[in-house]
Amino acid sequence: MAVGAYEDELPLDRLSTFTDGVLAIAVTIIVLEIGISSSAARHLLPSILHHWPAYLAYLTSFLTLGVVWLQHSAITSTLRAADAKLYRLNIVVLLLAAFVPFPTKLMSEFIATGGAERVAAVFYGVTMLALTAALTAFGRYAASDHLRVKDQVEADRIASAMRHSPSFVLYFAGIGVSFVVPTAGIALYLVSALVRGARSPTQVGGRRLLPGRS
Repeated sequence: MAVGAYEDELPLDRLSTFTDGVLAIAVTIIVLEIGISSSAARHLLPSILHHWPAYLAYLTSFLTLGVVWLQHSAITSTLRAADAKLYRLNIVVLLLAAFVPFPTKLMSEFIATGGAERVAAVFYGVTMLALTAALTAFGRYAASDHLRVKDQVEADRIASAMRHSPSFVLYFAGIGVSFVVPTAGIALYLVSALVRGARSPTQVGGRRLLPGRS
C-alpha cells in the first residue's frame, strides 16, 4: 500500500490514554459527591440510610461509565491507528462522559422531592442517551475506516452489537417513565448499564479478547 495512505494517521495510544484519564476522573468525581455532614455523628446510621438516592445515582453512573470504558476499549482493540475524525468523535464521547457527574449529583439530591425529581431523572436519561449515541457513532466510524482496522470482522461485530443494543430502547423508556414515576425511570437506566455490562466482558462483540492477543 502506498505510503500516502498513512499520511493522515494519528497514534491510537494517545487517544486511548486520554480516554482512560478522563473516565477515571469522572468516576472519581461521582463518588466524591457522596457526603454526610459532620453534624450527623449522633445519628450516623439513619443518616447513611437516608442517603440511598446518592448510592443509587453513584451505582448507575459508575456502571454506565464502566461500560463506556469496556466498549471503547473493545473498539480501539480492533484498530491499528486513528485519524482526525476519530479523534473528534472521541472528544464528543469524552465531553459527555465528563459531564455525567453533574446529572448524577442532581439525581442524588432531588430524588423523592416532588417535581424536581422528574426533571433530574429526565435530564439524567437524556445525558446517558446522548453518551450512548456518541459512543455508537464512534464505533460505527471506527469499523468503517478499513485502512486502519486490523480486525475487520471483529470491528463489524462490535459496531453491530452497539447499534442493536437494547440501551436505546431502555433509555427512551426510562425517560418516558421518569415523567410519571422518576424512581422507576432511574431503575431502567440501571438495567441498561447492567445489560450492556453483561454483554461486554472485554469486548461487546462475540468473543473475548485474551490479554496480549490482537
